Amino acid sequence: MEIEGPKCTSGYGKPPWIFKGRALYQLHLVKAQTARAFIPKEFKLVEAFGYTLGGFFLASYEDSPAGVFDELVVIAGIVWNPPTSCAWAARVLVNSDQACDHGRKHVGLPSQVARFSKRITAVQGQPKGKFNGFLSMMGLGATLCSPKNSMDVQVSEMEGPSATDICNIQIATHVPTLKFDKWRGPAIKLSLPSFSGHTEQIPNILKYSCHIECRVRAVEPAKVLGPSIAPKGNTEQALEHHNCQSVNSESEEWIENGRNLSISVMLSKPIIALEFNCLKMRVEAPIVVSNCSESPLKFS
Repeated sequence: MEIEGPKCTSGYGKPPWIFKGRALYQLHLVKAQTARAFIPKEFKLVEAFGYTLGGFFLASYEDSPAGVFDELVVIAGIVWNPPTSCAWAARVLVNSDQACDHGRKHVGLPSQVARFSKRITAVQGQPKGKFNGFLSMMGLGATLCSPKNSMDVQVSEMEGPSATDICNIQIATHVPTLKFDKWRGPAIKLSLPSFSGHTEQIPNILKYSCHIECRVRAVEPAKVLGPSIAPKGNTEQALEHHNCQSVNSESEEWIENGRNLSISVMLSKPIIALEFNCLKMRVEAPIVVSNCSESPLKFS
């Protein structure tokens, strides 16, 4: 039985909540073992050959109930919810105290306040390849020209006055030519259902939907680098090895373990990247789908 979720008393007002801006939605092959650390045992992970479909959603909102802010949603994987499937967020990083508070208290998200440092540099563009030509026939390809811009987004999680590096996302963006609307791709509508909850603030399992209208095009996957203090070599394996160690019940160690597993998700293998322009996202009020009597998720 589905019932209405937490009542909204924040400055967001009554749902649905509307967000406008642009975003990069990048899908990765995530190791099932890593994803299961985030997902309640009530759900069945959608997996094949030891992997599930995760990744991240990096958005820059120019208009929202919380004003202008940036968001990085780390998606651990996909869980089965007949007759469809839903995403599960491992971590949500936002540079807005209001957005963080709303996510925690009213949507059941594992939200944390973060700093987003952006730097844009110009690099020489590359000739259009065969693969991009095929995408252009479908209306999804980028029109490449010189110069090509590269944006580095450094994301650091804030803990009071201190900051912990999470990742550096290097995005290649191409300067548009001639027909700007065509360059941004076709207009589409889609719905992204997601589960949330099982947190200290909201122990129940919630479900909510994001209805998106935007122009979409396939782009070159962004390159994700881990924290500068991470061990050299195979960073993902090093992080996973670190997180196989047992942890005690102290909050700080729990948070650190979840953070490192989130970095492992970000460093997993990308398979496709979609750029959302002219984005309008309508987020519906969450509903309770399971009353969870167990304690919130702990990483082990």
